[in-house]
Amino acid sequence: MTSPSDAEKTIVVTGASDGIGAAAARQLAKAGHRVVLVGRSLDKTKAVAAQVGTEEWFTADYAKLDDVRRLAAKLREACPRIDVLCNNAGGMFPGPVRTVDGFERTFQVDYLAGFLLTHLLLDRLLEAGATVVNTASIGAKLFGQLDLDNLNQFEGFAQDRAYGNAKLADIMHATALHQRYHGQGLSAVAYHPGVIGTNFGANAGGFMGWVYRTVGRRVMPRPATGGANLAFFAAGVPGQDWQSGQYYNNHRRVGRTHAQAYDQAMIDGLWDRTVNLLGLD
Repeated sequence: MTSPSDAEKTIVVTGASDGIGAAAARQLAKAGHRVVLVGRSLDKTKAVAAQVGTEEWFTADYAKLDDVRRLAAKLREACPRIDVLCNNAGGMFPGPVRTVDGFERTFQVDYLAGFLLTHLLLDRLLEAGATVVNTASIGAKLFGQLDLDNLNQFEGFAQDRAYGNAKLADIMHATALHQRYHGQGLSAVAYHPGVIGTNFGANAGGFMGWVYRTVGRRVMPRPATGGANLAFFAAGVPGQDWQSGQYYNNHRRVGRTHAQAYDQAMIDGLWDRTVNLLGLD
């Protein structure tokens, strides 16, 4: 297994059509990396690709898991090697809304789709000794409380909790990837990018949606700040710049998140439930 130099990394960035994903893509490309963009909006993703100077971009709607499966097939064709997968796509949504796949939208878009994409690319990632970077949130600690028997939260839906649960699941996903595959060369990390002034919560309700739509957004750091945090983990060297299996705060320091993220039974239970929900082997 070889390790490419910093300038040779192939980095897939999802959620790259706007916000911190777009900012990170620009920064990573400027640093000399091969950046492959994934976004939901065709026009926005194409525009970011033009800024980045790449023709390697794809679109996928994470509210449709067949889109994720098609995306994985396209990435496998386009990228014989993937050094970094940034699971950055997501958002805050009112609900509950049932997707065509039968899952609650926030749970699917913010967690299940990224888990599925990672699994479908897993052999390619293992071959490269790759890094998986999951964009999480302080919302996991503030609002999360996972119930393995009610992951979709159709009953008793609360938008802040749905978002917090999905981000908590993203953190636990990174931990589980580390535990299962670090011995085979894969590294995984979750991080909080900061509370960034983007379009992320434009249509959201709940407390966090209110913050994004009102005075908070006017004083929040700009997307380039959150993008720099994503780029740091994507371009960094595991074991040197950061430690695999950890959760980092927006100051790039190991942080504390929800207690469930350190409960091994919950980590294993969430993995098993997710695999079953997605019909994975």
